[in-house]
Order: sequence, then structure tokens, then C-alpha cells
Amino acid sequence: MVTTHNLGFPRIGARRELKFALESYWKGQSSREELIGVGAQLRQHHWQQQAGLDLVPVGDFSFYDQVLDMSFTLGNLPERARDYRGDALDNYFRVARGRSTSGAQEHGACDGVQAGEMTKWFDTNYHYIVPEFMADTTFTLDASRMLEQTHQALAAGVKAKPVIIGPVTYLWLGKSKDGSDRLDLLERLLPVYAQLLDALVAAGVEWVQIDEPVLVTELDPAWRHALSLAYHRLNGGRAKLLLTTYFGQLQDNLHLACTLPVAGLHVDAINARNEIVTLVDQLPSHKVLSLGVVNGRNIWKTDLEATLDWLEPLHERLGDRLWLAPSCSLLHVPVDLAAETRLDSEIRSWLAFALQKLDELTGLANALNQGRQAVHETLAENRAAIVSRRSSTRVHNPAVKAALKQLDADMGQRRSPFESRAILQSELLNLPAFPTTTIGSFPQTAQIRHARRQHKAGELGDDAYTTLMREEIARCVREQEALGLDVLVHGEAERNDMVEYFGEQLDGYAFSQFGWVQSYGSRCVKPPILFGDISRPRPMTVEWITYAQSLTDKPMKGMLTGPVTLLNWSFVRDDQPRAVTCRQLALAIRAEVQDLERAGVRIIQIDEAALREGLPLRKSQWDAYLTWAVEAFRIAANGVSDTTQIHTHMCYSEFNDIMPAIAAMDADVITIETSRSDMELLDVFDDFQYPNEIGPGVYDIHSPNIPGQEHIVQLMRKAAARIAPERLWVNPDCGLKTRQWEEVRPALRNMVEAARALRAITQPGPRGSSAERTAHPK
Repeated sequence: MVTTHNLGFPRIGARRELKFALESYWKGQSSREELIGVGAQLRQHHWQQQAGLDLVPVGDFSFYDQVLDMSFTLGNLPERARDYRGDALDNYFRVARGRSTSGAQEHGACDGVQAGEMTKWFDTNYHYIVPEFMADTTFTLDASRMLEQTHQALAAGVKAKPVIIGPVTYLWLGKSKDGSDRLDLLERLLPVYAQLLDALVAAGVEWVQIDEPVLVTELDPAWRHALSLAYHRLNGGRAKLLLTTYFGQLQDNLHLACTLPVAGLHVDAINARNEIVTLVDQLPSHKVLSLGVVNGRNIWKTDLEATLDWLEPLHERLGDRLWLAPSCSLLHVPVDLAAETRLDSEIRSWLAFALQKLDELTGLANALNQGRQAVHETLAENRAAIVSRRSSTRVHNPAVKAALKQLDADMGQRRSPFESRAILQSELLNLPAFPTTTIGSFPQTAQIRHARRQHKAGELGDDAYTTLMREEIARCVREQEALGLDVLVHGEAERNDMVEYFGEQLDGYAFSQFGWVQSYGSRCVKPPILFGDISRPRPMTVEWITYAQSLTDKPMKGMLTGPVTLLNWSFVRDDQPRAVTCRQLALAIRAEVQDLERAGVRIIQIDEAALREGLPLRKSQWDAYLTWAVEAFRIAANGVSDTTQIHTHMCYSEFNDIMPAIAAMDADVITIETSRSDMELLDVFDDFQYPNEIGPGVYDIHSPNIPGQEHIVQLMRKAAARIAPERLWVNPDCGLKTRQWEEVRPALRNMVEAARALRAITQPGPRGSSAERTAHPK
């Protein structure tokens, strides 16, 4: 009989119950006990929803992030967070976001600290808190969180399979803060893992899922040796280990994965389908092979009959050794399609959210165990949906395909090189040294969100809605002028999300009502569903931006989301290459850029926050992706005159290793996240001379902490040691929509005052002059 299991379940709740509980606690509006109670209820409910599986994940639930959970389990806390008073949960949030609750004194505990660095989980839009290591880092087991959830599950009759991050992946995900080799810590780390596994067995579990997705990346001999050493050391325990990989192919790590001394191996059969036969041939006959046959990253229905066609011969060979699961944790998809009563019925028939994916899994297992006839109705319904999508005229637009054929290389080129453009832009904009700006959004108050909901529901007319949004835009302009910012934004009051907002105005997109997916902590996004060819029926932002510009004499940035980010932050179609879809999006954004320029907007920001996350996990495949991704941005951005200044923005990823590609985008100005990593990004400029202007972020907007003026000055002086001051901007790390005005005003005031101080203590050359093209002496 085929065994079914899951690798992880969405933790935020079908109605974002965890989000609201967390934010209530952080504001001091609810108690610790109430928050913990919501967590327990959600876990219980999620286990019930997975009751049809043979094994159910436990420990995948987190109050913020599973990597941070592992750091606390291993006793690996940053030094700045070790000496505290108060509850351990508050210290957990302190590491995650800088402070726990809104009060200056948190339940008698210390004030806030610098939050842990945050970056993307492999090639997803989920953010994790980066573990920090030093040469003298030690580890001490605290299994209380994992054991509490395990005991709760077993007491409820759940067939529990605890989930932990493997030791090698844990080290790989972290950063050495003193330049020491992370792998030197493995010998200290493995005994703590052994203790954890023993504790789980003692609690009554048989199988433990131990995630090592590092196996789908390119590993040098030292990391491969670390994997071999780790699992040979852990082999003496009583736990049955299911070594779990996902997000890619094993390739040169395939033999290593097959020979590690574990009881079972899980592979992502969506991405590694062509490796499965080789795996079956090489895997020892006593080991389980778990295949991720349902896509845990996207929302399209699985073609069940096609999947059974290649699974049935494998089942004949493997018998009971065959397990079925989603390709990865279902953390990356919404919970339940059944709630989407407003979604177009045809498009809805093509989709599967987390619960529906588990139904698909059960259907596949029943077909293998009992024969296809046992699930013939399920197969017939699935077949109809697959055929409907393939043949739908709503998916394919001949006009869009014709437009793509007209693309040529000149569309991706500015008329003049940056050196010439910079002089013209400097003369037109007349900005001071260290110009200040923000990334785009300002706090979205309850009143703004309420107005948007009313308008969408038809309870607020177009004229009344426009009036309310214009009032909020005017407020944002007044606030920015009072603060003394140099380049303003309209605040994006009308936008629900930087991707969904544009998707709603493009043909080829559909939208869910409750399709929330966790991005980090309490932050959720609702990715639009990119189901067909993309076109832009009408301008999307021009009216709002030109109104904002009419309120001020200062430059107003037009704010757009770039084609690569629209692609990577959508549930994208899987029936054509992603590069083709991205070029369609680029043409749509290009038309919007040109309309903004015709309307008199002289600065246009095209955000590409997701450029880095779309990288393949293996560097050998980077060039192909970066070629078409950079091409798409350039198509979108470069249909303007030399006097129009193009900005782009990137955040919360590792950018040092793709800086040449970022430079190739040829944006006049890039704003980029650097504050959480203490300007670590600047290290790349020791060897790489970035050719254009850059704004390294100085205000960590994902933390409620307010940066001081002197702190910002120090960060910018670090930047000026590597980049000519004439080419530096001063800005936050990201947009401000998730913050409160009470936090934003003093933070931006300090930022503006820091820029003024920098002008007084630094002697930059004129913006746009040839002098600024040379590297500034350190």
C-alpha cells in the first residue's frame, strides 16, 4: 500500500487568524496566553484537515519563522538577545522583528534590539531569519516547542511526523559574523541534533522528517562531506529519518542522497521528474522513496491520469516503499479553494489549493492501491478540467503573440549612456547631494483599507472613492513636504498590493478572495493568478501620479512593479516558458512607462524586488535566467527620453553575487536593502564598480524600531567609503505600508536630518558631473 504524507501545512490560517493574533499581541491588545491559544487551535484544526493522510507533519507551525524556531531549539541566539528579562516568546519576537510588543518595556523585559537579518527561503517569496554564527558559537538543546506540539498531536490521535531543518542546511542558511567557517561548527551541532531526535522518539514518534534542501544546490566537496559525516553520526539513533529535498533536482548530489544512512528519501518529482528512474535504480532496497507528485508551489490542478501513467510502473517496482507527498511544504499556496465563491467558475475548475492538493494525493494513492476504477469519477472530473484549460480561448491571445514577434534589441536600449543621461537629469531635477526619498508606499490605515473594501464590494461609488483616495494622496504629499524629503511619492493608498493592484488592470489575470500566502511573520500576500496572455487595456497609474504631482513643485516618482516581480510574485501559468510570459508583462509595463512620461512624470520607479528570488538554485543555470530577466526589465524601462530618470528597487535577498546583472539593467538609480545586514551589501563594491546611482537602505521598515540620526549617518558614511558620495541616495529599505505613522514620521525625520548632516561633513562633487564617475577614495 502507498503511504501518503505532507511536508508542511499553511500556518497562517484560512482567514489569517494567526496574523491578526500576532499583531494584536504585538500592539499589547491581547495576552501571551491568548496568542498561544490561537496557535494551539490552529494546529489542532490543521491536523484535522490532514486526517486522511497516513502521516501528518508536526512542528511545521511557527509563530514567525521555522528557521528562527530551529535557532531557538538549538540555543543559537545572537549575543545581543541573550541577556533579557521576561518571557522567552518575547525574546523570540525581539530577534524576529527588533522588539516584541509596542511598549518600551516589554513585560519587564529589555528594550528592542537589532532584528535578525531576513532573506528569501531558497527561490521562494518566503523570508526567513538568518542564523548568526561565530567561531565560538555553542549549541544547547531547547526541545520545548517541538515536544509541546508533538505531545499535543499525539494526544489528539494524530499520526505525527515531526519536521526539522537538517544540520547541514541549517549551517548553510546562516552567516558567519566573524569570517569563520560555518562547517567548523558541525561537530558541536550534531550532538544537539542527536539529543533532539532521541527526545522525539521518547515522546512516541517513529518517523522524523529532516529537511536538507541544500542537496538541490551546487555543493563543494566540504559541504558534501559534511552531509555524509552528519548522517553517519546520526545513524545510531532510534528515529527513522526521512531525508527531504525540494525545489530542484539532485543532479550531481543524487548518488550522495541515495547512499546517506537514512530510512527514506523524499525528492521533488515536479522539478526532478527525469531523475526518478535513476533514483529507483540507485536507492538501496530497504529505503523508502517519497515522491513529491503534487506541486506545492503553484495552484494548477495536477493531471492525475498523466501522473498515474508514470507512477504505476514505479509502484510495481517499489510496492510499500513508495510514499506520495506534495513536492514541498504547502506553506507556499493558499489553504482552501472551496471558499472562493466569487472566482470565475471556469478558471476555478483549473485550480487546487492546499486542501485540494491533499485530495489529489489521496486520489492518486487510491488509484495505485485499488486501481483506477476505484476513482474513475475523480479522474473524469480532473480530465475535463485539464482539457478545458488547454483549449480555452481565454488563455491564448493572438494579438499578444503578434506583439512579441515585433520585439527587437533596440527596445531594450536607452538612447544615450548613463554618463550623458545623468548630466541631463541633474540639470532638470536640481537635487541636492544625498537626495532623500522613500520606496513608494506610506502607512495604509484602517480607513484606507475600509474604503477599498467598500469600493470593491460596490458599497462606495467611483466618485466618492476617488475623493477619499485623493485626500489620502494629498495628506502624504503634505507629510513629505513637512519632513523635507527631496523626491516624493504619492503613497499608494489606492493599492492593495504591489502585484495584485497591477494584475487587476491587466488582461490575463484572475484573483482569489482568500488566497493568502505567508511572506514573513504576520505579513501575507495574495498572489494573483496569471492564467493567460497578458495585455494592458488602459493606463493603470497615470491619473493618481499626475494628481499627486499637481500638489507639489518637488519631483514626484511614478511607481510601477516590474515585469520580473509581477511574474515571480504571481501564481504563474505553467503551459509556456516563464521567459515568454515575462516579455508579455514587460510590454505592458513599457506602455505604462511611456504614458507616465507623456503625462510629465520625470522620475519613474520600476520595482524588481523579486529579481534575485527567481534565480535557479544552481549557478550553472543563472546566466539563462538573468539574460531574459534583465532583458524584460530593459524592455519595460527603456522606451523613454534621456531626461526621464528610471529607478528600480530590490530588497531582502542576497545581491552581491548578481551585481553585474543588476548593473546591466542600466537603471539610473537603484534603491536596495542593506540596513539589517549592516551594509554588508557594500562589500561587493570593493571589487565591483557599480556604474550608476544607488540608495542603500538605512531604515529597516520590517521592524518597529526607529533608527536614530547618528545611526543613519554611520551607515551612509560606510557607503560613501566605497561609492562616490555624488552617486548616493538616502532612503528606507522598502515601502512603509506596514508601519504606523507614529513610527514613520520620526524615522523619516531622522533620515532627512542625517542627509543634511552628511551634506555638511562631506564634499561631494556636482551630481551628473564626470568627477562622480570615479571611485571615491576610502
